[in-house]
Amino acid sequence: MISPQELLSAYANGAFPMADSRDDSEAKWYTSSRRGIIPLEQFRVSSNVKRIVRNHHYHVKFDYAFRDVMEGCADRDSTWISHDIVKSYCQLHRLGYAHSVSVYNKKWELVGGQYGVSLGAAFFGESVFGWAKEASKVALYWTHKALKEGGFELWDTQFWTEHLSQFGCVEIPANEYEKRLDSALKKEAVFEAVQVQ
Repeated sequence: MISPQELLSAYANGAFPMADSRDDSEAKWYTSSRRGIIPLEQFRVSSNVKRIVRNHHYHVKFDYAFRDVMEGCADRDSTWISHDIVKSYCQLHRLGYAHSVSVYNKKWELVGGQYGVSLGAAFFGESVFGWAKEASKVALYWTHKALKEGGFELWDTQFWTEHLSQFGCVEIPANEYEKRLDSALKKEAVFEAVQVQ
């Protein structure tokens, strides 16, 4: 298992762990010459997602079912979220550094979610999943809301992807990322539940 101290030190230095498979016993550490971030003021979702949020189509909880959200993110044919990584981040969650947004249907069945790590005013989005219509996007919508209200200034997605670009994700050089990370680490922010009704 990766210790909380090792994880937090890695994030503070721009690195993050990924395993080769679900059963991989040892994660590898990665950095990137170009980094994906979502500028908080540029975040966007479709009008359909806004309508789903407005109509309270789903229930939303913050830091409510952290392990379940991680397991949901890992529930795919190929994943970098190993059993060891789940244990490591659950420990980080208990210490108040890892957070989740969970999305439930009307029967209170988990259908989507997102988790990540907070350090200073930086939030490192790790993974997101959705098993129902737009549930993953609803999780990102509420993550953004919590980051804005909590005073965060950096939302790291690690990599830029075409999928993430629809939410406002952009790619920046590593040296620019390091400056933004350094600035965010010197500030305080709080990830906590926001009003969803």
